[in-house]
Amino acid sequence: MNYTEEVSKKINELLEKNYDAQKGFMNAADNVDSTNLKTYFKSKAAERENFSDELKREIVSFGEKPVDSGSLTGDAHRTWMNIKSALSSNDEESILEEVQRGEKASLEDYNEVLSKTSLPQTTEAMLTRHRNAIQNSVNNAKRYESIVE
Repeated sequence: MNYTEEVSKKINELLEKNYDAQKGFMNAADNVDSTNLKTYFKSKAAERENFSDELKREIVSFGEKPVDSGSLTGDAHRTWMNIKSALSSNDEESILEEVQRGEKASLEDYNEVLSKTSLPQTTEAMLTRHRNAIQNSVNNAKRYESIVE
């Protein structure tokens, strides 16, 4: 595998996870009553859609083909989130906990690509910006969690 194929493969993995996150945030927005949480989740879904668009453009710039959907793991995550939401006595708290888990996993994925892959400077800057936004999301979810407890 040549360099551009290797980098594209790693970026495609992040793209797939961003599709999952976008769908997860929309699912979360559909399962909460709080207007503030709905707005927050929808804004995070839009952010992940923007990340996906940037990642797709980056992959194409390497002459490779971007994936067009999320992962099976992401589908399982969303299904579990639906079940947990339906069975929980405090839906919003449970959903926030699940979102927090998903965002921490995304953060780990970005950190792994950034630390273990030799990237062009512009690609590294884009991924670092995404990672920082995800870290901010983790911090915000903690604040929202304290509000609904």
